[in-house]
Amino acid sequence: MANRERNKKILLELVKQSDNSRCADCGEPEPDWASYKLGIFVCLNCSGIHRSLSSHVKSIRLDFWEDKLVEFMESNGNARAQAQYEKAVPPYYYRPQREDCNILREQWIRAKYERKEFTGETKYPPLPYTTGFYEGILLKKGKDNTQFLKRKFVLSEREFTLSYYNKEDESKGPKAVISIKDLNATFQPEKIGHPNGLQITYQDGDHTRNLYVYHERSEEIVTWYNAIRAARYAYLKTAYPTGSDEELLPMITRNYLKEGYMEKTGPTQTESFKRRWFILDSQNRKLLYFKGHLDAEELGAIFIGTECKGYSVKEYVPLNARGNKWKCGLMVETPERQFVFMCEQERDQREWLEALRKVLSRPMSPQDYTAEAVMKYKR
Repeated sequence: MANRERNKKILLELVKQSDNSRCADCGEPEPDWASYKLGIFVCLNCSGIHRSLSSHVKSIRLDFWEDKLVEFMESNGNARAQAQYEKAVPPYYYRPQREDCNILREQWIRAKYERKEFTGETKYPPLPYTTGFYEGILLKKGKDNTQFLKRKFVLSEREFTLSYYNKEDESKGPKAVISIKDLNATFQPEKIGHPNGLQITYQDGDHTRNLYVYHERSEEIVTWYNAIRAARYAYLKTAYPTGSDEELLPMITRNYLKEGYMEKTGPTQTESFKRRWFILDSQNRKLLYFKGHLDAEELGAIFIGTECKGYSVKEYVPLNARGNKWKCGLMVETPERQFVFMCEQERDQREWLEALRKVLSRPMSPQDYTAEAVMKYKR
């Protein structure tokens, strides 16, 4: 019993050290688990992935630890493991955070410890990241239906394009050639209804277009995701030659700040409310709205500037409303007009208000002023 308590105390002291105080794989604070095969401290979610890879794990607080295992943890730790297994991670490779979907965590862990892609001593990282060219088959949702069909995709870093073909006969050319310039990719497993679901967004003339794709193999879809990030990184290095990695890496791809359904009325605020799917893209300062959550093309977009430029958001309940089923309202005001939205729950209302205020509080960049002017001109 004395040894048990002593070993537990040692482990709890170890996990308080700065290098060990966050999960070695996703950064979750205060990890409660450890891999005594690798000598690292991890969170509950990542411990489950390690267990599936036969990387023996124990709870720091609940399990019994033998003296030799505690000694092993003392002589290793997160920093030592990261120095070995993350020695050569490419700057564009996405390092999952605690909020990310499970396959990003799983493939990151497999890439590090199982495939040893980043030790700098093997054939890794895979060729798609280093050759600037990748092609393969993905299942893509139809633009006007819910059917997913196999389509060939080709990524070219040299051309800075992502193309896809609708027919097996490639002599007719690609169905679409997408510029890497405005492309974004983000995992959307719940939205797409598949654990490996990936949403690709890009500009098609005046409109924002969405492609919804997946692959049955997790490793393959994550490879596509990081290959896209590699091409985006190469483009950004060309477009912003003096930009540092600290400045460019957040621009490669991004998760959207907030998504969900709200009801929307027209500009006079007397029209019937209609249910729409909204996406808040904080990087581009745009609130996009679609008829449905898997629509290929948006119905419209609202630029979100700063309060000093006449933009604001507040709780709001319209006096005269027709057709609305939801009662938790908010108003987004721009220099041109007011937009009234209704949320289903107070929690949704609070989250939208918080997300929109976060964008409002961020100063506008020169690129933001250009985007604002372009949107005003189009209207």
